[in-house]
Amino acid sequence: MADLFESTALGDIGLANRTVMAPMTRSRADERGVINSSASEYYGSRASAGLIITEGINVGPKSNAFDRAPGLWTDEQTEAWKTVVGRVHEEGGRIVAQLWHGGRASARGLLSDEQPLSPSGVNDDLDRLQVWALLANGAYVRIAATPSRAMTVREIQDAVNEFGVAAANAARAGFDGVEIHGANGYLVHQFLSPTINLRTDDYGGSVEGRSRLLVEIVAAIAEAIARSRIGLRLSPFADYNSTRDPNPEDTYGGLAEWLRTAGLAYLHLADTNAWTGAPDFGRMLPIFRDIYRGPLIVNAGITPERAVEIVSSGEADAVAFGRLFLANPDLPARIRAGGPYNPPQPFGFYGGSDLGYLDYPSLNSPRPDSAP
Repeated sequence: MADLFESTALGDIGLANRTVMAPMTRSRADERGVINSSASEYYGSRASAGLIITEGINVGPKSNAFDRAPGLWTDEQTEAWKTVVGRVHEEGGRIVAQLWHGGRASARGLLSDEQPLSPSGVNDDLDRLQVWALLANGAYVRIAATPSRAMTVREIQDAVNEFGVAAANAARAGFDGVEIHGANGYLVHQFLSPTINLRTDDYGGSVEGRSRLLVEIVAAIAEAIARSRIGLRLSPFADYNSTRDPNPEDTYGGLAEWLRTAGLAYLHLADTNAWTGAPDFGRMLPIFRDIYRGPLIVNAGITPERAVEIVSSGEADAVAFGRLFLANPDLPARIRAGGPYNPPQPFGFYGGSDLGYLDYPSLNSPRPDSAP
């Protein structure tokens, strides 16, 4: 029986323990997509995680669902991430870059007045898409999504190339690997859905066709980073961003067959519906566990106590925590101690200053009322 605090390996990425920091959008880059200087402290203070998965990092200028999300397609962006990665490594941690393309979940105001791209231009549900922006007064608010248009084959190939360039930049920045964001209703997830992807060419139709974008992205990334350092995040049942797959068992059962021999470092399953109190954990695992035998991370709505059970039972190799890691920089130590846990404060989730970003105390932080 494995232990939550036992070392393991996800492909060629060695972990000191099995607590993973989940990717969490924080929206604190500048207008050029350059991650802010405070990110080094934010990520470095959480380096006791077995693995840190960064917030979603845009692979190019046509991907942006959250204003002020960072990028990884320019030299300036790459240099800023190099500082973050260096700090995490100095603290003994491991960190991978989550590569992200928002696809149709965006708005012209975030894309230099360009129309968002999508598999087929499905726009009957714009009110369900999550697009956020920073106002001039400092408020971070949800904004209306702009109708998307169907991508040409050339634009699909351009997107694949963007993932490859971002992966090469991640390698230059020193990341221990990358994770492909194939979840939460963003571009890869959109292509997997038979409701959002209505294409009749090689990128649509069958599960194989709808998976082609993902397969090509993996191949492009593998030009820069070994497959044993590439992870994949999926959320088969997610309602978030209205991906609406009527039969996810078929879609992801077929994808599991490909994953079985793809040689990736790990699969990261996100039970996104657990955020709203409707968990699908029990439905997700059977789709993959009978076919895919590689390293598995699970995430969303999992308590520390349940995480211990999941790892000890062999249901998964590691557990990713989101808001608990946001609010508790030293989360592994707190789990060992049985708490207490800082509660997350929504006011600082997205955008803004270091408030709600760097001010969550560790167990050994001085008490506010203590005197020297």
